[in-house]
Amino acid sequence: MTVSSGSPGWYLRRLSRMGPREVGGRVGDAVRRRRWRSSVPGCPRVTGARFTAALPAGTLAAIPPDAAKRLVAQADRLMDGHAEHFGVVRDDLADPDWWSDPKTGRRAPAGYAFDVPYRSEDAVGDIKQIWELSRHQYLTVLAAAYAVTGDERYAERVAEHLRSWWEANPPLRGVHWISGIELGIRLLSWVWIRRLLDGWLGAAGLFEGNPVAVNQIWHHQRWLAAFPSRGSSANNHVIAETAGQFAAACAFGWFPSSARWRFGALRSLERHLRGNTFASGLNRELATEYHGLVLELGLAAVAEADAAGVPVPESVRLVLLRMTDALAAVVDGRLRPPRQGDADDGHGLIVDGAGTDRWGSLLATGGAVFGRLAWWPEVAGTDVRTPLLAALIRPYPAHGTAPSVARPASRPAHFADAGMTILRGPGEIWCRCDGGPHGFLSIAAHAHADALSIEVRHDGVDVLADPGTFCYHGQPDWRQYFRSTLGHNTLQLDGGDQSVSGGPFLWTRQARSRVLVADTAGEQVARWCAEHDGYQPSVHRRQVELTAASRELRVVDEVRGPRRAVHLAFHLGPAIDADLAGNRAVLTWTRNGEDRSAVLDLPEQLCWRAHRGETDPPLGWYSPGFGRKEPATTLTGTGFADGAQGFTTVLRFRG
Repeated sequence: MTVSSGSPGWYLRRLSRMGPREVGGRVGDAVRRRRWRSSVPGCPRVTGARFTAALPAGTLAAIPPDAAKRLVAQADRLMDGHAEHFGVVRDDLADPDWWSDPKTGRRAPAGYAFDVPYRSEDAVGDIKQIWELSRHQYLTVLAAAYAVTGDERYAERVAEHLRSWWEANPPLRGVHWISGIELGIRLLSWVWIRRLLDGWLGAAGLFEGNPVAVNQIWHHQRWLAAFPSRGSSANNHVIAETAGQFAAACAFGWFPSSARWRFGALRSLERHLRGNTFASGLNRELATEYHGLVLELGLAAVAEADAAGVPVPESVRLVLLRMTDALAAVVDGRLRPPRQGDADDGHGLIVDGAGTDRWGSLLATGGAVFGRLAWWPEVAGTDVRTPLLAALIRPYPAHGTAPSVARPASRPAHFADAGMTILRGPGEIWCRCDGGPHGFLSIAAHAHADALSIEVRHDGVDVLADPGTFCYHGQPDWRQYFRSTLGHNTLQLDGGDQSVSGGPFLWTRQARSRVLVADTAGEQVARWCAEHDGYQPSVHRRQVELTAASRELRVVDEVRGPRRAVHLAFHLGPAIDADLAGNRAVLTWTRNGEDRSAVLDLPEQLCWRAHRGETDPPLGWYSPGFGRKEPATTLTGTGFADGAQGFTTVLRFRG
């Protein structure tokens, strides 16, 4: 069932997921928005403002030459007007229209920000396309290119675009004043732009000496202080809001309210970082890309605190430490983390060129700040961001007041609180098993209906793949497919999802899973078993065994309960070719010029078909990134489960 966001029924379902405190806060927000419509106060007068959060001497010399080369190449493409966002190639960046969506050709309407129907693609266009450019992260890339090369062309283009944006987007007018996450990330970008342009003679005149810039910075912070994400929406959005607010209040602390904003943002950041993170270090949204986003934002906030000499609660650093260790634990041999839950290619801070590995960069920064452990995977690549952040963040052991932290002595494989288990075998066999909570908070906004799904890779290649996300707004059938049960490597009963969707970012009923066995310590056989209650009165139980000697993965699905129609799906990665005959599929692919293969023996009780690139309804797709999809083979078995019937699947890697 496709459910539109913004319909009367959606509002009722959304309201049902809120508690009294959240409802009260949102009523207050509505009153404030109405009052702000007719009253836009002027920014307090600022005199003698100075920027004192420059990079320490010698920082730029620590940037590896190959990382600098990638950065400059990316900056030159941007200078020529070229970029790609969410699968859409743009050639208009020399002089962008800040309200235009290049994907649909639509232009967002003007007027009071909170009147803009941003959820309607018909009225506004693809809001993600419009918002992305105005995060100004492409300008941080240009500013970084100036810092590395000293070429003033980059600085002048940054100044030109900032002045253009400030003129086109006065406070509270238009589409860029709607969402707090956008304001927060934009503020963080402005802080870094000012820092990276510090050697340019025009930097002070662009920022602290420019009344228009000062007005924009003040109004962004006033907005964020007034409209924080609340209750059921306090996920990664609130981290971006508070990190941006805190960074600006540290680096641009020029206003009478700066100390109050800084204190409030830091308190909120500390509370929500803890709230958004399991004790194991994994992000509670169980959407891996948001783990990366939150970690980036947290590190950037700590960098501003240390640069400004603002004390940060040790709990903040402890959360970031645990998140970094958890990331090091779950990545495969190619430093790729799980493809779990929603992913929208969102970043907290971008100062690198194309081809820089995001996850390797985060681990490199974590190693510089916290110290890498012996079991961490090696990071072979280089990046620009790590030496910049490491120059500002004091190494963790330097904080002598920090309590003794017991970090894992060996690589964790089972995260009980998140319900994630990683099974590893020879030849870089990597298998993620999902037996955790459906999602985070009452709406579980970024969750997928993927209970008991598995994800299998061989030497970094997706063999049994999580298909990804593809889209959020404007294409409800695709949004529904990519987060459906059928869209994951798990079992579906009676054609329905395990959890019930009430909208594109809302689940009204959530399946509950529990892990029964997680034995990852055995040298020969690793075992995992879990079950969920999403198909009451039936129970779906899945057992997975990875045998090292035979390089064999065995999956047994049991359905306990009345007779039900079964769909069992296995989604192959886009590099995998499949030859299906009866209930056996021969899988082939190439890695580094070498031919690889595996055999997938599927349950013989089911009737098997191969699907690829189908659209009505969608089936057989893989999304390598937000806004992009490509055909991939999906194998589906259909039949019936009656009583405690079991279905056995065996994947054997050859060679």
